[in-house]
Amino acid sequence: MTQASARHLLVDTEEQCLTLKTQIENGADFADVAKEHSNCPSKEQGGDLGSFGRGQMVPEFDEVVFNAELNTVQGPVKTQFGYHLLEVTARSE
Repeated sequence: MTQASARHLLVDTEEQCLTLKTQIENGADFADVAKEHSNCPSKEQGGDLGSFGRGQMVPEFDEVVFNAELNTVQGPVKTQFGYHLLEVTARSE
């Protein structure tokens, strides 16, 4: 089964998500931004979600995590929880 490792941050608005994405693309550290701004408990680990398989996260996550280029910030991704930035850090078959 395909496994992936990813990190994310979760915020309430698309605008905030886009602002944070720009900060990261301009050199801010993803983990530091997640710790400061994310609404998810994973922020304590810099947004690290660990390793997981298909179907363990919401469908919007799976779509990105199992298709996106590695180590590239993706998003905003809208889910029922809010707006996410995602970065896939590893994927294995």
